Amino acid sequence: MVFWKKFFNSSDVPSSTPSPIFPGEALEISRDSHGQFRIFFSTEREIDLYELEELCDAVGWARRPLRKVKKALEHSFLVVSMWEVRGNRRRLIGFARATSDYAFNATIWDVVVHPSFQNQGLGKALMKYMIKKLRSEDISNITLFADPQVIDFYRRLGFVLDPEGIKGMFWYPD
Repeated sequence: MVFWKKFFNSSDVPSSTPSPIFPGEALEISRDSHGQFRIFFSTEREIDLYELEELCDAVGWARRPLRKVKKALEHSFLVVSMWEVRGNRRRLIGFARATSDYAFNATIWDVVVHPSFQNQGLGKALMKYMIKKLRSEDISNITLFADPQVIDFYRRLGFVLDPEGIKGMFWYPD
């Protein structure tokens, strides 16, 4: 676990502010009508599966068996969660994961941002964080699957459709 002060200059955190512990990297400090909150990214894999399911429900995704979600997390190369932190309370507001061959390729899966936090640049920040982490592992080919309504979002991040005429193929059980 990491103390918040590691991610801020000492002048950014008032001395009267307690230093809660949260495993992650701070993205920003913001204020709204309810006071100050922080957004954190974490690569800790200990994610409450019910909290993740609530996040996926919030965007209308179909439910998946929790045992399979747990297995997917355990076997992912990278798992990134995004948290809203207010005082000692934290709330899962974003998530993404990637699988990889550990050398050349990674595929990003399950990118989700809570509807209350969409259109604020947090999805873009989550994806940039994922890409930064994958590139730091010397992964040079990053792919993903995108529903038609989010293709433009990924294009703005530098992803291209069907590069060099490569065609994906899929096998599904009957």
